[in-house]
Amino acid sequence: MQPLMILMLILILACGLCVALTRNLLVAAVVFMAQSLAMSVVWILLQSPDLAITQAAVGAGIDSLLLFVTLRRIHAVDAAAQQEEGQAAPEEGGALHGENP
Repeated sequence: MQPLMILMLILILACGLCVALTRNLLVAAVVFMAQSLAMSVVWILLQSPDLAITQAAVGAGIDSLLLFVTLRRIHAVDAAAQQEEGQAAPEEGGALHGENP
């Protein structure tokens, strides 16, 4: 195997493990996007440009966009930003039931 292929496969495995073990949903979405881009490189190395373009467009593009919109919709991104600023995050379930955080 080529060294770049081995490096990409290790990166894909590491990203998958990181997504499974992280508790921060925004970090998981970003790492998932990186995993998808690494998979696109693997498809290019396997000389399948059509699959590489599809993986990049759907995996890194549309899937990531849907994940970010979902995190924004369930207020996971807002809660993470408030915690970083030192403010109290909304109580569990408060923002999900239509109450103002």
